[in-house]
Amino acid sequence: ILDASWYPPQERNARQEFKERHIPGASFFDIEECRGPVPPYDFMLPSESHFADYVGRLGVSNDTHVVVYDGDELGTFYAPRAWWMFRAFGHKEVSVLNGGFKNWVKEGAPGTAEKMKTFEEMIQNVGSLRFQVVDSRPEGRFRGTELDQGNGGLESGHIPGSVNIPFRSFLTETGHEKSIEEIQQIFREKKVDLSKPLTATCRKGVTACHIALAAYLCGKRDVAVYDGSWSEWFHRAPPRYKVSE
Repeated sequence: ILDASWYPPQERNARQEFKERHIPGASFFDIEECRGPVPPYDFMLPSESHFADYVGRLGVSNDTHVVVYDGDELGTFYAPRAWWMFRAFGHKEVSVLNGGFKNWVKEGAPGTAEKMKTFEEMIQNVGSLRFQVVDSRPEGRFRGTELDQGNGGLESGHIPGSVNIPFRSFLTETGHEKSIEEIQQIFREKKVDLSKPLTATCRKGVTACHIALAAYLCGKRDVAVYDGSWSEWFHRAPPRYKVSE
């Protein structure tokens, strides 16, 4: 399954949208990367070897049945171009998803996201707030009122706009996961909307996974984890992006 979305750069970012939501198991087919070197013309066919090499890296072999779709508001815009490219190079088993991603979502089929966020995506999000960020560290570390006891020269504090839900909130005194109703209530109290994109962070990418698990139990399958978490953020982000009391 290939997402062949392309949009004018000033309007939408196809690769970013793919990272946030796509059909489970799909790969991103980048029409910009898979084209011939013939400026000033935009989308000329690449050479056969370039095409074979590119789609091979996406996991397509000669006998793979390929299904292409895109996320255009019309339902389908660039997917037929990708479909034609495969046919032009003699690939027999290729289909277009009727109705595109727009109707896939409308019909209630699952959309999934990439499960990891990078420092660059997190920095971008401080300005755009495209996704919610939940930090699973203890409240004192999050607020900056308690020293970070670990090594690594970290001071306490948090990413601007992030919400704090210490991971232990989701566990009972015996160490079991709380009930789904209780977990949903915890998210609600912190005004975290599980129907919207969500990324979890912590100190080094471990307890953040408790947030992902708690949301998963509530039916949200696509929580991403900021892999570098506060350890990376503290060392790389500009001072104004480190909130501390």
